[in-house]
Amino acid sequence: MRLGLALGYWGRGPSAAHLDLAREAERLGYHSVWTAEAWGSDAFTALTWIAAHTSRIRLGTAVAQMAARTPTATAMHALTLDHLSGGRMTLGLGLSGPQVVEGWYGRPFPRSPLTATREYVDVIRQVLRREGPVALDGRYHSHPYAGADGTGLGKPLKPITHPLRADLPVLLGAEGPKNIAQTVQIADGWLPLYWSPARWAEVYALPPLPEGFLVAPMVRAQVCDDVAAGLLPVKAMLGFYIGGMGHTARNFHADLMGRMGYEDEARHIQKLFAAGRREEAVLAVPDAFADEISLIGPRERIAERLAAWRTGPVTDLLVTAPDPETLRVLAELNG
Repeated sequence: MRLGLALGYWGRGPSAAHLDLAREAERLGYHSVWTAEAWGSDAFTALTWIAAHTSRIRLGTAVAQMAARTPTATAMHALTLDHLSGGRMTLGLGLSGPQVVEGWYGRPFPRSPLTATREYVDVIRQVLRREGPVALDGRYHSHPYAGADGTGLGKPLKPITHPLRADLPVLLGAEGPKNIAQTVQIADGWLPLYWSPARWAEVYALPPLPEGFLVAPMVRAQVCDDVAAGLLPVKAMLGFYIGGMGHTARNFHADLMGRMGYEDEARHIQKLFAAGRREEAVLAVPDAFADEISLIGPRERIAERLAAWRTGPVTDLLVTAPDPETLRVLAELNG
């Protein structure tokens, strides 16, 4: 099981610690470093900055949002950074949900998310292979554009730039059973949002995985003596995702928490968050749930729990850690 560093997206502004953490992760032998985006900082610019200040560590987006760019624009980002970094790029994509897609990106959430995702990946693969002009008679991502409001003058094109790798890895964030099944069919790997070593089999019911398929969940890790205090950032993240990252009527993160055995708690968190009682929503996140999807506590506790993550199909553990010491301890334990 390889280790990656997950830096996420910015809050109010860039974190001065991110570049130092990325450099330290490279020094410690971490395989990869990952950036993300929501509705503020973008994933690719920060990753390019890290690429310019490192030399070996792999670079990934976990995740870049599909609604933010056309598939050809995303492919351009990926192939450009792959060239500049000497072939270190991995493209992780996510569809997000209706609240973000329609509220932030100002475009309709696809009525068939599976079709939209499949077409998006198809176009990216065509760009990277560069075997001919990009052509797709699709429902969401037709190339050339064939809508009634178009000019009809669109011409199939293939990229001017020759991609460095036709097989640049494409990973997908997926939470629902059908989405996960499609991910195994069309992608090179999967980015699970929450991963419980104790119950992943019952929650996800994975189909047989192809050889070389990547499974790369994120985990918050912190070496500390006070487990309850260390879990507070995990609960804050969960409270925000469960309560605020989606509408109360359609929130994929809350649905996943429900499938993991916390249905009532998820709906309670949603109600508190929607009522503006955000601190209460965070405190309502069960410690047991936060604990089973994270690695928090003294070194000995983390060592014991880390062994469970190796027993399943996880190939890459993407660690969100607040300090270099935690990165070092995990590197030593994963040895």
